[in-house]
Amino acid sequence: MDYNAAIEASLQRLHDEGRYRTFIDIERRKGHFPHAVWTRPDGSQKEITVWCGNDYLGMGQHPAVLAAMHEALDATGAGSGGTRNISGTTVWHKRLEAELADLHGKAAALVFTSAYIANDATLSTLRTIFPGLIIYSDALNHASMIEGVRRGNGEKRIFRHNDVAHLRELLAKDDPAAPKLIAFESIYSMDGDFGPIKEICDLAEEFGALTYLDEVHAVGMYGPRGAGVAERDGQMHRLDIINGTLAKAYGVFGGYIAASAKLVDAVRSYAPGFIFTTSLPPAVAAGAAASVRFLKGEGGQTLREAHQTQARVLKSRLKAMGLPIIDHGTHIVPVHVGDPIHCKMLSDMLLEDHGIYVQPINYPTVPRGTERLRFTPSPVHGPGEIDRLVRAMDRLWSHCALNRAEAVA
Repeated sequence: MDYNAAIEASLQRLHDEGRYRTFIDIERRKGHFPHAVWTRPDGSQKEITVWCGNDYLGMGQHPAVLAAMHEALDATGAGSGGTRNISGTTVWHKRLEAELADLHGKAAALVFTSAYIANDATLSTLRTIFPGLIIYSDALNHASMIEGVRRGNGEKRIFRHNDVAHLRELLAKDDPAAPKLIAFESIYSMDGDFGPIKEICDLAEEFGALTYLDEVHAVGMYGPRGAGVAERDGQMHRLDIINGTLAKAYGVFGGYIAASAKLVDAVRSYAPGFIFTTSLPPAVAAGAAASVRFLKGEGGQTLREAHQTQARVLKSRLKAMGLPIIDHGTHIVPVHVGDPIHCKMLSDMLLEDHGIYVQPINYPTVPRGTERLRFTPSPVHGPGEIDRLVRAMDRLWSHCALNRAEAVA
């Protein structure tokens, strides 16, 4: 076989379909977020505004977070020195897990190197803990959840997105005595819609199923202490396992689960993705703990309110221009384009001509024909930044002769 030819052909397919992904070299500068510097391929530089980052509240620049990281770095050095079982557990890891358990009202928490690994490792390991486990998974669950469900090599049922009636049908068909788990998300990041947490918890109680909720795009952002949509809706106590990230609203790095002490202990003891992975550097754990602590307090609530205001302002202004935004009431602002070529073209022109950085979202992240630009406003995107974005989108939409429409649901 001509291996090089096969590699070239696979890459050419992506170029032909308009969905080849290009890395943009940007340099974030402390104290200036969401502004950054883009280094072009020719080495020249341009000031840009980041509109697609997941540091939703700008906590990656927060003085409390940076101070905690400096303190831990000066005290311990750069790395953790090993896995959690072999020299990689420190007081900073334990403090972080205590903060997370408290955040979600659970007895324990377990920190992983990413929320992807936390989902994959936990969901696959649950089949070892509960032999014969049937997992019911929302059709639009994140790739990390899908991978975890697949790797467990057990029975799975896929229910239509947010379709509680379909989920009930699937639960009713299975053996009442079989162990069951329902895996879903609080916010689905591509469309920005909410999961029906209360209704799914009701079904779980009726059919004796465990619940697994991914709050990755909600922790820090919703609820009086930033524990997520389940906290906001008064449902957190009904969830058996909550997955979250430290790399989005908390502005640092890592992922975790929060659950009962025994369940966390079982995952800790059986999950290869935890056992054989070097732990987070202590400085990262310290910064994450500081971010979680800050966002639990009044300062966090002020940021959350400002963030929701900015999202509402951006949505209303884009709607006024007739741009087809997808609005389900969350902080995520997707603008439907529907074609990968146009999506990439808009992204490139926004960056080059207007200094606005937003990556195109194409297949397989979203279905073909639903390609979009996804904007993530933050409290530090001021009126000037919003105005420049809206005006640029208006001009480019006309330039590309794209249809204007009412908001897409």
